[in-house]
Amino acid sequence: MVALSRRVFLGGAALASLGGGTWIFRRAQVQDRAKDLYAIPLTAPNGPMQVYHLGHSLVGHDMPAMLAQMVGAGHSFHSQTGWGTSLREHWEPDEAINGFERSNDHAQHRPARAAIGSGDYDAVVLTEMVEIADAIRYHDSPDYLARWASLAHEARPDTRIYLYETWHHTDDGNGWLNRIDRDLDKYWRDEVLYPALHHSEVPVHLIPAGQAMAAFVRAVEQTGGVGGIVSLHDLFSRDDNGRSDTIHFNDQGAYLVALTHYATLYHRDPAGLPHQLNRADGTPANTPSAEAAQLMQRVVWDVVRAHPDSGVAA
Repeated sequence: MVALSRRVFLGGAALASLGGGTWIFRRAQVQDRAKDLYAIPLTAPNGPMQVYHLGHSLVGHDMPAMLAQMVGAGHSFHSQTGWGTSLREHWEPDEAINGFERSNDHAQHRPARAAIGSGDYDAVVLTEMVEIADAIRYHDSPDYLARWASLAHEARPDTRIYLYETWHHTDDGNGWLNRIDRDLDKYWRDEVLYPALHHSEVPVHLIPAGQAMAAFVRAVEQTGGVGGIVSLHDLFSRDDNGRSDTIHFNDQGAYLVALTHYATLYHRDPAGLPHQLNRADGTPANTPSAEAAQLMQRVVWDVVRAHPDSGVAA
């Protein structure tokens, strides 16, 4: 296998140097190969997992802590995050990670390169920067996804590697729901997941959190509101003046994303999971009402099973 440093991704096709020869692969070929791979579900884990989260504020510290509470005894995690940090910035030692000290000032921080290269983790969850189109254009997203995946795989071949599908700003001019629908194939699969598979030949599965958010928002709109949630903005933070944050989830959004991680990583129906959880600092979170949590759980399970690249059987 050619070293990652000798590979170059070029949009819909890639050129790779192999002993002086050059070859071109077409997107359709990579898509077919990926679909064959994802047609075979992963087996469900047989116990609690050790998980590593790499990313930024859409990982945060509260969401992994909620996931740990959902699973219960035995689940453990470490992480490294920054402010808007790309996979490339986490990888390159000379790249600055904005907000590093504040983001990682907690007991679960473990330096990413050493952690992922240790072989200690059953699953590694990789998170790309927002916005995904810029990550592809300016930060070589598929190449760096492949680098992190290869590092994890070389340290421990049975480690499960995931890409956490996030979202874009709620005030995007193309429409938030429209972009969630469009971007899954246009960017997440065709420009990140599938090329990364070619780069490293290491399977990377998808945690479809953006899809789960969109499906839940549509369910809420159809019912006219549920358990105090009436719109997309009820999943996002607000400032002191009540203005909605356009990208960062609140506790209710964190709960929904944690459910999606739970269903994907553990292959378990999240129905019946507790809806009253704590933040990472031990304070009670403003998590959804029982009614809203029940709808979230049902929607998440439907979404995760609907996407073969999650690794969960339909």
